[in-house]
Amino acid sequence: MSALLLAIEWTLPLKSPVLIFSLVLFIILFAPLLLARLRIPGIIGLILAGVAIGPNGFNLLLRDASIQLFGTVGLLYIMFLAGLEIDLKDFKKNRNKSLVFGAFTFAIPMILGTLVSLYVFKFSMASSILLASMFASHTLLAYPIASRYGVSKALSVNVTVGGTIITDTLALLVLAVIAGSTKGELNQAFWVKLSTSVLIFGAVVLFGFPYLARWFFKKFEDAVSQYIFTLAMVFLAAFLAEVAGIEGIIGAFLAGLALNRLIPHTSALMNRLEFVGNALFIPFFLIGVGMLVDLKVLFQGPEALFVAATMTVVAIVAKWLAAYFTQKSFGMLAVERQMMFGLSNAQAAATLAAVLVGYNLGLLNESVLNGTIVMILVTCLISSFAVERASRQMALLESTAQESPIDEAGERILVPLSNPETVESLLQLALLAKDTQSRNPLYALTITREDAQVDKGLAASRKLLEKAVKVAAATDQRVETLNRMDMNVTNGIVYAARENNITHLVIGWNPKPQVADKFFGSIMDNLLRRTEQAIMVYRGVQPVNTIRRILVVVPENAEFEPGFVGWVKGMRQLIKQTNAQALFFGSESLHDKLNQWSKQKKNAFEFGFRTFTEWDDFLVLSREVSTNDLLVVVSARKGTLSYQPALDKVPNQLGKHFELNSFAIIFPEWKGYADTNSILQVDATMPSPIQENLDRIEKMGKMVKKALGGD
Repeated sequence: MSALLLAIEWTLPLKSPVLIFSLVLFIILFAPLLLARLRIPGIIGLILAGVAIGPNGFNLLLRDASIQLFGTVGLLYIMFLAGLEIDLKDFKKNRNKSLVFGAFTFAIPMILGTLVSLYVFKFSMASSILLASMFASHTLLAYPIASRYGVSKALSVNVTVGGTIITDTLALLVLAVIAGSTKGELNQAFWVKLSTSVLIFGAVVLFGFPYLARWFFKKFEDAVSQYIFTLAMVFLAAFLAEVAGIEGIIGAFLAGLALNRLIPHTSALMNRLEFVGNALFIPFFLIGVGMLVDLKVLFQGPEALFVAATMTVVAIVAKWLAAYFTQKSFGMLAVERQMMFGLSNAQAAATLAAVLVGYNLGLLNESVLNGTIVMILVTCLISSFAVERASRQMALLESTAQESPIDEAGERILVPLSNPETVESLLQLALLAKDTQSRNPLYALTITREDAQVDKGLAASRKLLEKAVKVAAATDQRVETLNRMDMNVTNGIVYAARENNITHLVIGWNPKPQVADKFFGSIMDNLLRRTEQAIMVYRGVQPVNTIRRILVVVPENAEFEPGFVGWVKGMRQLIKQTNAQALFFGSESLHDKLNQWSKQKKNAFEFGFRTFTEWDDFLVLSREVSTNDLLVVVSARKGTLSYQPALDKVPNQLGKHFELNSFAIIFPEWKGYADTNSILQVDATMPSPIQENLDRIEKMGKMVKKALGGD
């Protein structure tokens, strides 16, 4: 043992890769935990840890190529997640606010920084503009805090993310122009080359990447392959951005926007991306930022201290003014101003890139270089505290606003399973349609028939439920497994739904039912007759996340049914999760009802509408459905207001003429048991399973006697 210890080189800085990686992992683990006791954001702990272990601290580690590599990955990861988590429809809706904030957070630091550089630091015009561009750019270093509190889709966060891309792009373009002018390359060819390359780069990422990703996700459903593919797309986009002459962080963000529609926020892939980034890559970046800081510059004389203090004050004041003017322009809350200021105040990657370029070109001196390091530390600390406080307040405001007399968290979804090949698609659909505010788990159910092969059936059921648990765990969602023994599948589903207060059923499409099911009656017919819960029958031919459009066909008078709001909420949630375009087909009164409902802030969503009432000519819709569409047909139970005989033909028409498409049939919730005139009222005194089986046996006996010529 002693010989082994002697063999390890213990000189500082550490050189053993295993020891270096172990030290970093322990810092990632313990730094946030220790500072959490002091109510200090974990991000600050990682930055301070980087200060302590870096070459300017205790010199435990060098900021070598490996640290820089992981740090670069972490920075690109932050920008990618920002683009991935943003709500594209809200982003589009608030693009004017993002443009205004982007203009403020670029122009104010540029003007203030240029004036201070010219008249306080006595720099040249080129040096002053370059230094001002450092104040204009910022890094979304505290974005993981907002994401952790669940407020990453808030208006102020969306506005800041959009503004970040604008100001960082402009600041980096200023850097490129100043560098080009210093080298004597600022001519017409320079501008043509830069503009052309940027346009080509944007077109490739925003239009080519989604097409390639949709093809890949449809062909390869392996979890590891999808994760590696996504990561490769991020770094390819960052590389293409650098080739185009702009910073790689812009490419990573655009990659997030490009893949946004294909990676739902509650999907397994999204969970893996966030987990790996927050556990490894982003902490490495934060530690690397800390390793840049050299506190000794504060004691190198009054000039260094004056420059550092002035730069820090200018950076903070300029970003606060940008947030203040944006808040006043749009009548936003004070907490939203604090969020915008906090997210935009941190100076890190782009700032460091600008100062290093300026220093190497001889435009900036050593005092500015040292002052930049101090500015990075102070702004990162202020940013973390501000975003932590604002996120906590916004999370409390959202939770208060969502309280209502109706128990929204009462949604309970049951997914009966029988086919191993459809387990993942059914659970994914259920998770995407599930109310995000509901804390209830999914319920996965298997039915084991009580027959001679019961042991084999139990083994098959266990495998199905194990797969269900694995699928749910990959999305960080809970699933409760249920297994029932019964001679009849319908009985098992009905009683499991009643015992667990189920509100929705998600069932797989079964084009070839078993002989026993045909003999005793269709499972779906019996479920519709004996349940009042909403039922969705789903057939998926491609992953839900690759769907481009959701086409919803609705019968007349469906808007007057008791279950109308329930299925519309489910569709709204599915549309928001998949970022798919929505197109409804139905009557004009349905259009009016949807418009009225969606105008409420909590129910808002975008959709198209076309009039359709010719259900006898249902197949005409085949002209509207393309390969990457999900066709949803809202049907009705017999005896309900929206029922019409043509609906009975729809399942056969879907199975025969839409076999290349994903489709679903929804039977809305029906409160029929309390209605004395309802056809479902007979189920109020439902016989026991034993009595039902005896009735079936008696029926079989009569049929056999009849076949043999008996009475």
